Amino acid sequence: MTFFENPEYRGHESVHQFCDAKTGLKAIIAIHSTALGPAAGGCRMWHYDNEANALRDALRLSRGMTYKNAMAGLPLGGGKAVILADPEVPPTDELFRAFGRCVDSLDGRYITAEDVGVSVDNMRLIKQVTDFVAGLPPAEGSAGGDPSPWTADGVFLGLCAAVKHRLGRDSLANLRIAVQGVGKVGYDLCRQLHAAGASLIISDVNEKKLERARADFGAQVVAPGQILFLDVDVLAPCAMGAILDVRSIPDIKASVIGGAANNQLATEEDGKHLFDRNILYAPDYVINGGGITSVSLEYMGNKTEADVHAQIALIPGRLSEIFVTADRLNKPTNVIADAMAEAIVAAAA
Repeated sequence: MTFFENPEYRGHESVHQFCDAKTGLKAIIAIHSTALGPAAGGCRMWHYDNEANALRDALRLSRGMTYKNAMAGLPLGGGKAVILADPEVPPTDELFRAFGRCVDSLDGRYITAEDVGVSVDNMRLIKQVTDFVAGLPPAEGSAGGDPSPWTADGVFLGLCAAVKHRLGRDSLANLRIAVQGVGKVGYDLCRQLHAAGASLIISDVNEKKLERARADFGAQVVAPGQILFLDVDVLAPCAMGAILDVRSIPDIKASVIGGAANNQLATEEDGKHLFDRNILYAPDYVINGGGITSVSLEYMGNKTEADVHAQIALIPGRLSEIFVTADRLNKPTNVIADAMAEAIVAAAA
């Protein structure tokens, strides 16, 4: 199969593969669209079974960033980077500098930031060799820093909108909510859900993270293989993507699904499968747009935390518009959101 025959290739403008023998860096940067502006999206460091899976992830994630930035009203296109992690060799500072030089070689067509496996400290190393980076430690009161809390804020507000639409409730109090993944975003989302009075059930492959969330929020812990199929009101996927598919969807009992994970649907058709089961799905690239909003406003400069809050406060309204339109047209929410995002990009192009 050639690159152009790859099912995840959707008119991507360019895909770049990088290798640095000295540091062991192997990375892919996929640029899906620059119609709205420079392609922006985080850098994910992950151990992939093979290079084909890494490419697939980069292609899917970069396209998702095009839609995410469009729906967030940002003057940015969509791109994504993946670094192929070696589980036997910890990454060095020089590896991240090497990655920064890869970003710099694209001359501003791609702007990077944190994603899974990458931290603010890593961004500081990348900043040493390129200006095309965000997610850096901010000055007090300014936009910037770790985007995870901002992502969690948007997901929380989005879940409130979804619960209002599907369950007719103005509060999350006493709802049973299952959170898959309690890393940086998942943990902060749990904090907000707990404060709102929700009853939490959690799962993660990391025992330390699980114990922390259990102790702090009184959450019930279940095995990773159970979390999707519990008798709950809301399911919040906050780990890796492609978990909603033909195998899992028939056994999901939640009425609402919305979380921080990217590419939650394994295929576009899986949105129809959720629709057929009367499960309200909050399109991931809309509900989890808080993080990219933060790093984007940081990159633009002269923006404050208040500016970020104001932008993230628009997420519930965008979701409500999608939900209402989906009901009116009797179509899945992911189909409606995709059409809206594509219209924004087409108008700019």
